[in-house]
Amino acid sequence: MPAHRRKGSLPATVKAVLWGFLGVRRNADYQQDIARLNPIHLLVAGVVMALLFVLGLILIVHWVAG
Repeated sequence: MPAHRRKGSLPATVKAVLWGFLGVRRNADYQQDIARLNPIHLLVAGVVMALLFVLGLILIVHWVAG
């Protein structure tokens, strides 16, 4: 199945992105993610979660420094 036609659930996509942020993932799970998740969804979820992480850090710094 072409990559752009794959359908993956939102929880599975978020889980894959979180494991990617941590940098620990079993190879078997990684291969499963590649086979069933849409790469565009992974990219969008990764960017959104990275922005949320940075915003969270900024808010924490403003709260501690203020």
